[in-house]
Amino acid sequence: MLTRKIKLWDINAHITCRLCNGYLIDATTVTECLHTFCRSCLVKYLEENNTCPTCRIVIHQSHPLQYIGHDRTMQDIVYKLVPGLQEAEMRKQRDFYHKLGMEVPGDIKGETCSAKQHLDSHRNGETKADESTNKETSEEKQEEDNDYHRSDEQVSICLECNSSKLRGLKRKWIRCSAQATVLHLKKFIAKKLNLSSFNELDILCNEEILGKDHTLKFVVVTRWRFKKAPLLLHYRPKMDLL
Repeated sequence: MLTRKIKLWDINAHITCRLCNGYLIDATTVTECLHTFCRSCLVKYLEENNTCPTCRIVIHQSHPLQYIGHDRTMQDIVYKLVPGLQEAEMRKQRDFYHKLGMEVPGDIKGETCSAKQHLDSHRNGETKADESTNKETSEEKQEEDNDYHRSDEQVSICLECNSSKLRGLKRKWIRCSAQATVLHLKKFIAKKLNLSSFNELDILCNEEILGKDHTLKFVVVTRWRFKKAPLLLHYRPKMDLL
């Protein structure tokens, strides 16, 4: 079989962020045109703009942040192609939390450990063990199933009703994984209120409608960073935006 070696710089244009010119970190894609950027770069850009930085297409006139989503596949590709990038990024995040005197979240600890094991296995020439990999994957999946994300970084939330057309929750204080998304909260509220569809709801933070694909960690970092817990969110019947 013929093999062709491709140098990293030949594909750099496809795995770097146009805004910072660095490798993609927390890759986030614009759903309208499918261009991808670092999440922090794109969010900062969209605070003052509503167009794609690459093609200048209008994402949304007033709420562009609702039309971007985490691109896990692209991020996995970048980490696999660029040696040491994931390990370096986890180290930076770990140092950031240490500098602030905060506990390192469980998901960062886990990713760091996983990245280190993966790197060590490459150095020791143990990458051929497909059977071992399958076994590890099976064990990790079993642990995940039994854990129900309790080892993840947790977020405390207060869910308040913001409309007279809906009733409030009996238990408005919840604590869940930081990896949960706004969509999960919509489904939770819809189930508790016996609504026919979770699509009938909007969830807001600081009076701004949140995109369904935003993780709670992303919401805390971008909209609640310097405020005390719990994260205050409001829900109301969905309003069609013109």
